[in-house]
Amino acid sequence: MAAALAAGRRLAAGRARAGPPVRGCGQAAGWGRRERSYWRALRRRVLGPPAPPFAAPCQVGAPVLRAAAAPVAPERLGGPELRELAEALAAGLRRGPCLGLSAPQLGVPLRVFAAELPPARCRRYPPALRRAHRIEPFPLRLLVNPALRVLDARLVTASEGCASLKGFSAFVPRHWAVHVSGVDEQGRPVSWEATGWAARIVQHEMDHLDGVLYIDRMDPRTFTNVSWMELLD
Repeated sequence: MAAALAAGRRLAAGRARAGPPVRGCGQAAGWGRRERSYWRALRRRVLGPPAPPFAAPCQVGAPVLRAAAAPVAPERLGGPELRELAEALAAGLRRGPCLGLSAPQLGVPLRVFAAELPPARCRRYPPALRRAHRIEPFPLRLLVNPALRVLDARLVTASEGCASLKGFSAFVPRHWAVHVSGVDEQGRPVSWEATGWAARIVQHEMDHLDGVLYIDRMDPRTFTNVSWMELLD
């Protein structure tokens, strides 16, 4: 576990190789040196760089999001580092708020994810959408070393976003029903037959554990900045 956390620090701190600047794009293209404010620089000097699990999800471009996560060793189940990770995932879900969150998104390259759909969040979806995609509440679930089996291979397309691609969404096809099994942070068996929206969330998070993002599976013509109307207003 300690080795995985150290690997997470190295992956999260990794930098893309420098390339030629893009004319007219400047810093927006990601080239050039990142500047910090005085207070951010001072805080960094005093406290040092942040260490995983991070309080906020890594954003696309972080190497940890594109690497396959490692299984959690059996002897680490129930240990303090895994409990800390489980708490960070639960807190991140509710802080987001988001419906699913994986360990790699918090900079930890381990095969762990958490998901939750509270009733209050479920009621925010339009009734017609809830019926069409079987959007139903479910309690917090955390899975360590999960394994996925497809129960219903029908592909259903719906809009997805991601805490690691803030401000964007796209339509993505997913299997209608899946079964996921594993253990929780204490090593207790977990088995979940997920249908509709829950199955979509599970497949999204399982992709994260393999270094796959929804943009790899999306219909590219539907990729959207969710604030595009406000930006034109």
